[in-house]
Amino acid sequence: MDCLIVTNQRDITSDYIVQELKRRGRSFFRLNTEMIATSELVFSLQDDTFCLRFGDSELRLSEVRSAYFRRPEVPAFTSLPDDGYREYRTNEWLSALKSVYLYLGDRWFSHPSAIMMAEDKPRQLRLAKSLGFAVPQTLVANSPGEVGHFAVGKAIIGKPLRHALVGPSDAEQVIYTTRLPEIAEQDREAIRAVPAIYQTEITKWRDLRVTVVGERVFAVAIESQSRSETVTDWRRGSVPDLDHELIELPAYIKALCVRLVQQLDLRFGAIDLVLDVQGQYWFLECNPNGQWAWIENRTGAPISSAIVDEVERIGRT
Repeated sequence: MDCLIVTNQRDITSDYIVQELKRRGRSFFRLNTEMIATSELVFSLQDDTFCLRFGDSELRLSEVRSAYFRRPEVPAFTSLPDDGYREYRTNEWLSALKSVYLYLGDRWFSHPSAIMMAEDKPRQLRLAKSLGFAVPQTLVANSPGEVGHFAVGKAIIGKPLRHALVGPSDAEQVIYTTRLPEIAEQDREAIRAVPAIYQTEITKWRDLRVTVVGERVFAVAIESQSRSETVTDWRRGSVPDLDHELIELPAYIKALCVRLVQQLDLRFGAIDLVLDVQGQYWFLECNPNGQWAWIENRTGAPISSAIVDEVERIGRT
């Protein structure tokens, strides 16, 4: 089998990879992890076989040449009551999934464990600074005193350290990057509740989304400053007609983006940069498993083709 795709049923981005694999006549197995509990799982130490059987379909891990980790979800048990047994079953299947991931070793496009490690924002920021990126002054804290001191004499923004979604799954809300003009007394309790990222605000000309696949770089300028609701965070308001433009980055910025992704032990990274009004490029963060299908759809950038190129290269080694 040429490629295993690990994701969920609703992941539209994986559909782009499926379409490209089909176009090239490559074999693949799409493992929607919420359905894994409907499978028969068999690992035999004696002959080192590991397989998952879904009715008439069988996934034999020894035959997988390469694997792409996208958006797995927790195994679903909708017919079971929400009691300790359901939690037990969920944890056991999650453990089995981890065994699947580790069994595939270096056949991953980006290894799940590398993705998890690369999600750490302080690590990203330290690495970006060490490589030579310009990085805004940053504080990660839940101390109202420290945040108040950090904000003196400068405009700052706040954003989540890890998760940008809050609330129940049927009513999730997004926490956007927010301008904090001053730290008021009523803000102290919210600051103390969780550690968050606080940074000096960069006066933007454009936001840039840089998608790195192997050594290929797809840079898109997002005209976030053209609309009042997207000035601080271009995602706010979900503006459908916000202009996106494929651009060519300076060679040294492209090289820095590739090096950052490589040093995070990844083959993919969705990097957020800012180009300020003086022409300076600033690093904000890297999503090691970020969305990219909307960029391909809006601009025609052949990201899915580049990913499958890398997947095929892994399969040949």
